Amino acid sequence: MLDHSTGLGDIFQALADPTRRAIFEQLGTGPRSVSEIALPLDMTLAAVVQHVQLLENCQLITTQKQGRVRTCRIRPETLKTLEGWLNQRRRQWDQHFDRLAAVLDEPALKRKKP
Repeated sequence: MLDHSTGLGDIFQALADPTRRAIFEQLGTGPRSVSEIALPLDMTLAAVVQHVQLLENCQLITTQKQGRVRTCRIRPETLKTLEGWLNQRRRQWDQHFDRLAAVLDEPALKRKKP
């Protein structure tokens, strides 16, 4: 479950950065070491580590160090929390659109009645 000290705003802000989104997308195929993550990115390993740390602080990923290798993986529970939040927003907007459709259809129904 998402720690309430880390807000959704922090998560969305973290994912607003294209480099962090690229890292997150890489991890979507499975765990990777920081050096594997850095290979396709045009930046230093130190810069990649900073991005990874920010993603970890936002609880989007978790890392585990074994020897000199730090392996990163996505935290599915955070994704489930985000999905739940997005689904709530979707339901709210669907309700708004359903009400709007009903209001827009109302005059047409009145015109059809004798």
